[in-house]
Amino acid sequence: MTKKHSKPVRAIAANVVLNVSVHGQSLSRALINAQQHLSRPAESALLQEMCYGTLRWFYQLDAVVASLLNKPLKERDHDVFCLLLVGLYQLQYMNVPSHAVIKETVNAVLSLKKSWAKGLVNAMLREYQRKGTEIRDSWKDDPEAEFAHPLWMIEQIKQDWPGQSEQILQANNERPPMVLRVNQQQSTVDEYLKKLTDSGIQANAHAFSASAIVLERAVSVYDLPGFVQGMVSIQDAAAQLAAHLLGAEPGMRVLDACAAPGGKTSHILEAAPEVTEMVALDIDEQRLIQVQENLDRIGLKATLLAGDAVSPDDWWDGKLFDRILLDVPCSGTGVIRRHPDIKLLRTQEDIKSLVIRQANILETVWPLLAPGGMLVYSTCSILKQENEQQVRAFLQRQPEACEIKIDADWGVAGLAGRQILPGSEGMDGFFFARMKKIK
Repeated sequence: MTKKHSKPVRAIAANVVLNVSVHGQSLSRALINAQQHLSRPAESALLQEMCYGTLRWFYQLDAVVASLLNKPLKERDHDVFCLLLVGLYQLQYMNVPSHAVIKETVNAVLSLKKSWAKGLVNAMLREYQRKGTEIRDSWKDDPEAEFAHPLWMIEQIKQDWPGQSEQILQANNERPPMVLRVNQQQSTVDEYLKKLTDSGIQANAHAFSASAIVLERAVSVYDLPGFVQGMVSIQDAAAQLAAHLLGAEPGMRVLDACAAPGGKTSHILEAAPEVTEMVALDIDEQRLIQVQENLDRIGLKATLLAGDAVSPDDWWDGKLFDRILLDVPCSGTGVIRRHPDIKLLRTQEDIKSLVIRQANILETVWPLLAPGGMLVYSTCSILKQENEQQVRAFLQRQPEACEIKIDADWGVAGLAGRQILPGSEGMDGFFFARMKKIK
């Protein structure tokens, strides 16, 4: 049996970081491609830890490299730069003996076919061992290094959330909990907690989501009782609030307008299986495959449509919906702790185009809502221009729209809607607003 890979894991990790930071690939896609070359679960877990961690602390590690290098590396040597980041992440944040980190990282240089860089990598990692404290003390003069975020994002968060900005930035750099959603058609939270206890898995019910359970430590989904049978799914507690706020009831026609990967579609059906029809729409036909897989696992059905929400003439049958969930494309600034590559992939210019697209989706989907019906607008963003400002502008433009205030113990009430900040009650950053169409 031949080995699946010839490269050391650290070299593969450097290549993943290169694909994200230079080529703009998403971390999830780059990691899936890289893990195909590994044969052992332990190697796959190590690769994931190094990639997520290096990208989580990218701006900090970049500042370290800049302080240690006499002159910047050439563009063609960005792979060496990424390997240095991976090595520095291990020294600073992983419980691996320093001598092992240095040895394995230096050896990984050979697979890059740049033997000249062995001495450089060795010298820099050893220099960080000696001067690490001194370098970290200088971060307060560099906001990107101190907070491990791009400057534009730091400034925007400070502008939108002046009293909570440091708390948000800190939460973005923490590891997220693993949260389960109990399928109410198969079990209750209390019953499932007992199953977890019997399986030796420690967990607690979530304070604000009636279907959520938070694990004390992440486990493989296949270690979860009844996962394959659809008894439980993986979904953050904040995301689980969408189905509750939508309030779908028997006899209603429901639209999930930006449905993939299908977590919210599935939850709506679990909470209200007797809706007349559940329609799941997504612009990406390939991503609808994942929606179908999720539905198949939990044993529920929906009508899946491939189409753009801003072009309903291409997919809408003319029948109005009683409930619409509009989880629009957004900056993802509320889920950075789960997707640290957002820090590198998202730009300030992206926000302007996203805000325009969100407004267009709201305008074109609103006419599909029946009089007396309700639309829930949601994002996994914490930026006010995508959230409360977007909703306020829509309410001012649309005389038939009336906001239904969300009265809850979670989140922060805004000028419109309600915002959950990252890390609040262990939740991701999410925004929700409810609007009713006046009859």
